[in-house]
Amino acid sequence: MPLFDIDLPQLRDYQSAAQIPPDFTGFWESTLAQARELPLAAVYESTENYLTLIDTFDVTFNGYGGDPIKGWFHLPAHRDTDSPLPVVVQYIGYSGGRGLVNQNTRWAQAGYAHFVMDTRGQGYGSVVGETPDPHPSAAQVAYAGLMTRGVDNREDYYYRRVFVDAFRAVEAAQSHPFVDSSRVVLTGSSQGGGMAIAVAGLATGRLDGIAAVLPDVPFLQDIAHGVDIAPRGPYPEVATFLARHREKHETVLSVLNYFDGVHLGRAASAPALYSVAQMDNISPPSTVFASYNAYGSDVGDVTKNIEVYRFNNHEGGQEHQWIRQLQYLRKLGIS
Repeated sequence: MPLFDIDLPQLRDYQSAAQIPPDFTGFWESTLAQARELPLAAVYESTENYLTLIDTFDVTFNGYGGDPIKGWFHLPAHRDTDSPLPVVVQYIGYSGGRGLVNQNTRWAQAGYAHFVMDTRGQGYGSVVGETPDPHPSAAQVAYAGLMTRGVDNREDYYYRRVFVDAFRAVEAAQSHPFVDSSRVVLTGSSQGGGMAIAVAGLATGRLDGIAAVLPDVPFLQDIAHGVDIAPRGPYPEVATFLARHREKHETVLSVLNYFDGVHLGRAASAPALYSVAQMDNISPPSTVFASYNAYGSDVGDVTKNIEVYRFNNHEGGQEHQWIRQLQYLRKLGIS
């Protein structure tokens, strides 16, 4: 895949043209207040993982609308039970689920508590999931996939439910006695990176303890621009939908604007290490830099860095980026 976006010097200064909705803060205040009226009811059940160095718990907690959300919680087996651990809350990429019980344990291998959130209605791709989405939300007018599910109305839009689930997953992780609730790390790749950014912004003033954010090639950033230029992945779902439903263009883009990581990340205050791939045609580099450049801008002096992978597509830095993440957390004293 050749370079198709603007060049790196321009990317470093790129700003999204998207305008934040005037009632954006009120919408999310109301959404989270409604969610928190319902009990979290986080339950951890010890489960066999066939590993000698990791202990695993099958997690269920209440997300949006009180819907049960699944997850895995991994701990180093030979931990000091008197010293709570920092926790890495991981969100999953588009179409993926939490996976099998021992499929994704590397953060626990590195000595962290590791909370993997299943994504409602997903897990139909290469990694299985177990959380249904009981809110079909305008499925009769949605294009195949999830990007246009309920997109006629911000109240019914799919990612409203997912972002609430992701926010409550942090509360669920913090509720475990072996977790240091003041040292929460949010991470994920693609959709998961977008969810990490969203929660980082939504947490400000509402949820303490977010210590670092590690979004890899994040999706759901500068969404309208992504729909215009991305030739592959979920963004074309929106373009295909609008090619058929021509009259919905303004409505759809207005709804998507409430879920754009460029807007949500502005309020984030935790240090962040982004990654971007310059040949990425799923999360185009300009959309990632739009998010990175806006991140923390409502707060002021927020520490942030970005790793650029010049010759990579949406796979990004993979194991190379994980090493950088481990190094970054050690520099922050989160280990």
